[in-house]
Amino acid sequence: MKTLDRKMLRDLRRMWSQALSIALVVASGVGGFLTSLSAVDSLERARDQFYASGRFADLFVAVKNAPQALAARLREAPGVADVQTTLEQVARVELAGLPDPIIGQLIGIDRRAPHRMNLVALSAGRPLRTDAATSADADIEVLVSEAFAQARALAPGARMFAQVNGKRRTLRVVGIALSPEFIFAGLWGMPDARGFGVLWVDRDVLAAAYDMVGAFNQAAVKLAPGARAEATVAALTTLVAPYGGRSVATRAEQVSHAMLENELKQQRLMGTLLPTIFLAVAAFLLNVVVARLVATQREQIATLKAVGYANAAITVHYLKLVALIVLAGLVLGIGIGKELGYLLTRLYAESFHFPNFNHQLTPGRIALGAGITAFTALLGTAHAIAASARLLPAEPMRPPAPAHYRRTMLERLGIERLGTALRMILRNMERRRARTVLAGAGVAAAVAIVIMGNFFRDAIGVIIDTQFNLGLRGDISMWTVDPVDDQARLLLARLPGVRHVESMRFVNVNVGKLHQRERTLLRGYAGRPELYRVIDLAQHELLLEGRGLVLTDRLADKLGLQVGDPVRVEVLEGRRRILSVPLGGTVDEMFGMNAYMERGALNRLLGDGDLSTGFVLSVAPGMAERVLVASKALPRIAGAWSKATMLNNMEAITARNVRIMSTILTTFAVVIAVGVVYNNARIALSERAWELASLRVLGFTRAEVATMLLGEIGLVIAAAVPAGMLMGRALVGLLAHWMKSDQLHFPVVIAPATYAWAALAVVAAGAASALVVRRHINSLNLVEALKARD
Repeated sequence: MKTLDRKMLRDLRRMWSQALSIALVVASGVGGFLTSLSAVDSLERARDQFYASGRFADLFVAVKNAPQALAARLREAPGVADVQTTLEQVARVELAGLPDPIIGQLIGIDRRAPHRMNLVALSAGRPLRTDAATSADADIEVLVSEAFAQARALAPGARMFAQVNGKRRTLRVVGIALSPEFIFAGLWGMPDARGFGVLWVDRDVLAAAYDMVGAFNQAAVKLAPGARAEATVAALTTLVAPYGGRSVATRAEQVSHAMLENELKQQRLMGTLLPTIFLAVAAFLLNVVVARLVATQREQIATLKAVGYANAAITVHYLKLVALIVLAGLVLGIGIGKELGYLLTRLYAESFHFPNFNHQLTPGRIALGAGITAFTALLGTAHAIAASARLLPAEPMRPPAPAHYRRTMLERLGIERLGTALRMILRNMERRRARTVLAGAGVAAAVAIVIMGNFFRDAIGVIIDTQFNLGLRGDISMWTVDPVDDQARLLLARLPGVRHVESMRFVNVNVGKLHQRERTLLRGYAGRPELYRVIDLAQHELLLEGRGLVLTDRLADKLGLQVGDPVRVEVLEGRRRILSVPLGGTVDEMFGMNAYMERGALNRLLGDGDLSTGFVLSVAPGMAERVLVASKALPRIAGAWSKATMLNNMEAITARNVRIMSTILTTFAVVIAVGVVYNNARIALSERAWELASLRVLGFTRAEVATMLLGEIGLVIAAAVPAGMLMGRALVGLLAHWMKSDQLHFPVVIAPATYAWAALAVVAAGAASALVVRRHINSLNLVEALKARD
């Protein structure tokens, strides 16, 4: 072994604790990078494979009722390569012995013409029989979506019941299935696998039950290579308009695809933002440690140069030392990234369902992480290592020149009135401003990371409170297949336990200008509602009474509309027409790009009479189950769900996932805090050992001497914690802005408990580091420390 290599190993043994703390910070950065981006890679790989093998469609057409002959005309539209039609209906599903309301989406499979798009893949059981009975009383064979089957512990052979076009039918599960159309399966984008299931049935059976033999209401479209989606959408919209054409959606608008893309976007952000913070802190720590090591080894460097070692050899020597520390962190980070990436992939597998979904950490991703880490380490230590090469052989043999002392700014402001110990601490901090500021920034970053890790819990809590407590104040929501006379509200009001009923009307529309429009639901609520209110991002209610048309601010901005501008409203259902309505206001809302009007004003605008498509019910405590059961006898009610049940189902998933994320990020933040505090304290101890030993000889106790050093750490933490809170608030705002999409706008809200937990975690980590350093102070060798430095 070479002489310089032996010296390097001795240096590492002597500073092992500092090297370990830096390696842990590096490992946290690398681990965070690989965790997020390997999960992204795994999701993208599973998505692309499933989209290819399942022949995922490019466009999705929804109509009310169209003859099968229309499919040939759709195939002739410009840009269309293939069209596949089917039937879809929503039904209320029951499981024996369970009162929970369940919504099932029934999708017909044509056994004579196998699907060419959105293929259904079996994960268990068998396909539907080609000789399935179509009589009105026979059991209906179904394939059940994997998410619903897992949530409800269903297996082939299980039986359910469904209200199929007003008639109670028995459903027999023969298989568990997957489809690229329902990778994420939830009611209106909600993560509620217990309350929503996709059920594939024989198309002839479904058509007979709903009197739609020879007709379809859904079509999947494959685009020809090079086709422009916008032109094809416009052509298809025109063709399906006479048949109650409700929408022609692109992949970006398809619910499952949009949810998956939003999750990928979020993980890419986390995989970029967090490692940047960790590696920046690691670069700072490496710079401080290596700079101090070079400063204390001036005589050794001079000796090495005097006996013939070149500058390049000495530079390589210190680079090797840095490389070993970084390599240890890199190896540990790869292990962390692999394990946490696997954990994150398993969590995703509960929400996103693929035939093959395995975590894979690719060599390319590891190489990228290693390259970024090496570059960051080199950037952080280049100046300190270069200083060793610049030293002339004779210069380091002389002791360093005494520091130039002068009155500091604090002394000019009257620091003399403070105690002696505090004056010494403040003087030392001001004379090393850069290091003090950077140390404070590192601790502040730790606070910010804890805040960011708990932000999602706070934001989800606010979203749930806004949507389900402030907005939806009713207990049960029901909807109809088609608009019904609002007198149906009186029938619901007479159900046992119902205290109040509020009507709604939803209409599919295009809103915008002549050449720029967006498809949305125009939602008609009561002008002064009691059960379903419009709540903005600040949790304030927006009354619709007398306002006319109201758009979410994102939708208005996207369309370039301002209050007072005329809005082109194209009705896409019933009696299709184009109306011009002035924009009466905007609302900053969390979900979607929505349009609102008072229900009465909407009905007058459409001229269809007093119609409703949904109802919100307030029921007496303990009566929700009876109301849901009684509503099954009402033929016009297509579906119903309980707010309490949906909340329980959602919170069972989100609470655990958020808790795991919070724990991981808090652990990473503690690593940063320990690394910054411990390394700065150890360096300060090595720099001031002579001063502290002198104080001990002069009669200062160990506690008083420790106060001189640890008081500096305490002040840095005290200043860094509020700064970290501000930094955390800024990072959360930045993250929410980057994650903002048409579907969701995360509210920027941080609970006081989150601030308190962040401060407590970082202060505890700093205190633990300080106690370790205190042991070193107590064991300070006075004779060795007081040796002459000349």
